[in-house]
Amino acid sequence: MSKILIAEDETRIAAFLNKGLRAAGYVPTVVGSGREAYDQASKGQHDLLILDLGLPDQDGFTVLRRLRAAKATVPVIILTARNSVTDTVAGLEGGADDYMAKPFRFEELLARIRLRLRSDAENSSESNELTHGGLSLDLRTRRARVSGTHDVELSAREFGLAEAFLRNAEQVLSREQLLSMVWGYDFDPGSNVVDVYVRYLRNKLGADRFVTVRGMGYRLIAVR
Repeated sequence: MSKILIAEDETRIAAFLNKGLRAAGYVPTVVGSGREAYDQASKGQHDLLILDLGLPDQDGFTVLRRLRAAKATVPVIILTARNSVTDTVAGLEGGADDYMAKPFRFEELLARIRLRLRSDAENSSESNELTHGGLSLDLRTRRARVSGTHDVELSAREFGLAEAFLRNAEQVLSREQLLSMVWGYDFDPGSNVVDVYVRYLRNKLGADRFVTVRGMGYRLIAVR
């Protein structure tokens, strides 16, 4: 499993990223300062760094410059509230591999993480296809296939939700988990949007696949 270092001093966002990445199958580590970010990232034990620019003691730009000066090759995704063109250019020219402005959608961050990890590893073990019990998702074409016979068009949100289920097949996922994984950290916990989109997936991919676990959430099961 890929190890991801999260350098973020805002507690709510750090906790959201930690929980979401762990649910997506990664091994996250959270640090809250620039010095900690540099010390951890320079050890070469992480596969990717998510770097906030507004860190205490050393900002993200300084951390990035120090890492690249030390020949550290860890892929870096900058995640920050600073979204000006100047900051974006400075981050990318400073050695970042990608740049996302807050607020962000978690499904988009996951897509960028997977892209960077695949690009960084020539022989990545991660498949471009997720499959479980007759349902498959092609991560490149963003298409779904049922029973290996016909393709199904999904909207971006539907695909993100289906991907969350497939990456956690046979596990019960709460509405809160699904909201944070697909809709982002700024979600409304009282929303019924998960139930609405599960209904969409049932209509398109098969009602029997998505089981309601009363009082807990939903689970994707194998259906042949």
